[in-house]
Amino acid sequence: MVSGAVGSVCAAAARGRGRGALWAAAWGVLLFAGAAEAQHGRKKVVHVLEGESGSVVVQTAPGQVVSHRGGTIVLPCRYHYEAAAHGHDSVRLKWTKVVDPLAFADVFVALGAQHRAFGSYRGRAELQGDGPGDASLVLRNVTLQDYGRYECEVTNELEDDTGMVKLDLEGVVFPYHPRGGRYKLTFTEAQRACAEQDGILASAEQLHAAWRDGLDWCNAGWLRDGSVQYPVSQPREPCGGLGGTGSAGAGGGASGGVRNYGYRQNAEELYDAFCFTSNLPGRVFFLKPLRPLPFAGAARACAARGAAVAKVGQLFAAWKLQLLDRCTAGWLADGSARYPIVNPRARCGGRRPGVRSLGFPDATRRLFGVYCYRAPGAPDPAPGGWGWGWAGGGGWAGGARDPAAWTPLRV
Repeated sequence: MVSGAVGSVCAAAARGRGRGALWAAAWGVLLFAGAAEAQHGRKKVVHVLEGESGSVVVQTAPGQVVSHRGGTIVLPCRYHYEAAAHGHDSVRLKWTKVVDPLAFADVFVALGAQHRAFGSYRGRAELQGDGPGDASLVLRNVTLQDYGRYECEVTNELEDDTGMVKLDLEGVVFPYHPRGGRYKLTFTEAQRACAEQDGILASAEQLHAAWRDGLDWCNAGWLRDGSVQYPVSQPREPCGGLGGTGSAGAGGGASGGVRNYGYRQNAEELYDAFCFTSNLPGRVFFLKPLRPLPFAGAARACAARGAAVAKVGQLFAAWKLQLLDRCTAGWLADGSARYPIVNPRARCGGRRPGVRSLGFPDATRRLFGVYCYRAPGAPDPAPGGWGWGWAGGGGWAGGARDPAAWTPLRV
């Protein structure tokens, strides 16, 4: 019996739970739950397989559920509990997010009528409550950071079972490097760079899906699991060779694939980044002023239309999900110049759709426009194509003129 108890405790520890101590620290109202587990000391971890029975059986949807940023999604989880001796009020429901293979972040817990959400899930997560045995979690206003795997755990006094749900997001993967050039980002810097451009580091699954959709990029970049990879749709010698042993990762060979450098032990190594972003709650639009403007005038031009200079991730999302198509390069918030092409055509950068990049021009160079992003609900002070500037010259580029003297100008 002692060895069985030790085995159970080790199994629970390996799964990164530490239930009793964590429960007592996180929610004082449920102290007795952690105490009961500590008192028994021989909690049984039940993994239910086909043909196996137990007093707690958890079922989750196979595969994955898909949502988008700003959406509402149900993470499905149902359980069967033979409650001959105990009512459903004695069952504890717990949702966690898998952040590392052996690390979990608390999302939501419930025991009877007592419920609690944690961290960024406060105010967004609640139980669906569709009758006895429903442990499904409703998640509102989905964010990029919500992407990943979630564990639904149902526990009575002695037994528990878990199910896994993967939340995927509709979106787009885009490669990124800053003005300093390629291969300049550590892992931490790559995370920060993606966040600054309205994204997160892409997962290996997201990069592989983007490769299947035709993404071809011959520069290695960080992914969220700490690996370094790059997708090649058109095999060529400078990009991992034309096929053969060791030349490709997933899906590799003469038809291309995702080249994989593996997990990097040194997070200070320098690479690019592959970022992921999802649906935009607002709108990206191209603003063409009366005169070409340098980078310094871009923010003023967008502000006059109740907007801000668009980030790289916002432009990619508008191209992929809102079908923004414009054959004119414009400034973006990081100082780069890009333009989105949905329908490839002559003199618009090649035969494939995508977001074309002119790199990082000199900030004093005057471009013909800027891509702006207007948040949902933000008013347009100049509807119908009107903006603000100085009559008689200067226009959007401005300089040190008095904004109080601005007059309406057609844009």
